[in-house]
Amino acid sequence: MKKGLFKKIIGTVLASTFLFTLVSCGGEANKGASADGEKAKSKVQEIKDKGVLTLGTSANYPPYEFHKNIDGKDTIIGFDIEIAKEIAKELGVKLEITDMKFESLVASLQTGTVDMVIAGMNPTEERQKSVDFSNIYYTAEHGIIILNKDKDKYTNKDSLKGKTVGAQKGTIQEGLAKEQISDVKFKGLNTVSDLIMDMRVGNVDAVVCELPVAEYNLKKNNDLHVITDTGFKVDEAEKGSAIAMPKGSGDLVDLVNKVIKKLADEGKIDKFIVEANELIN
Repeated sequence: MKKGLFKKIIGTVLASTFLFTLVSCGGEANKGASADGEKAKSKVQEIKDKGVLTLGTSANYPPYEFHKNIDGKDTIIGFDIEIAKEIAKELGVKLEITDMKFESLVASLQTGTVDMVIAGMNPTEERQKSVDFSNIYYTAEHGIIILNKDKDKYTNKDSLKGKTVGAQKGTIQEGLAKEQISDVKFKGLNTVSDLIMDMRVGNVDAVVCELPVAEYNLKKNNDLHVITDTGFKVDEAEKGSAIAMPKGSGDLVDLVNKVIKKLADEGKIDKFIVEANELIN
């Protein structure tokens, strides 16, 4: 009995050792597969595999991005779009543009609806918690749009104390208006155009936006005036626009930064801005 028991024990030990070896080998194999899987799941490779770069933007912010009828077709254009085309070219894929509200853009990256966001977006600390950003590709100052008849009344942000001030929802300008104008009554809408219409009917006294956008609207409307010396104090992270990508997009961020540097070195970003302004009419 003891001899038989001994054989059983030895058999059990050997079986357990064999099973452990299989599990260990399988674990190593799985580990390797996991490592390979992670490589395969790099953002750049993912985009190349599907053959499409899906861009999220909010196409109501000329000259950054806006709608225009070209050859009878509604088309989204602007200097942000030209930058996106260059990135798609570098990736060797087609560009697909998804237009949405500005405040939905970061969430669209988090849910995987889009691969990238280019929409004159500032890389604030709060946004950096949710998404990765490229280097700054363009820096603009801020302006305040008012009616021409009010240009002697309103000269900077301090003269708007207690007034109703508007800005596009979800933008840095919303924060500037709320935080740096005393006793402000704030109104946020989806587009600067809507806010200007509201200003004309007396619901808003002024509209805060980036200076290129303000100058675009001044060019289009002779009843408007733009305050350029606004008095706003702006953090460095809020001065420039950067391209947003999902968290963990290291290789895509590197590629995008490479494209931005190349375009800047060749003077193409400035060229895109001039061309976008010329297309506004």
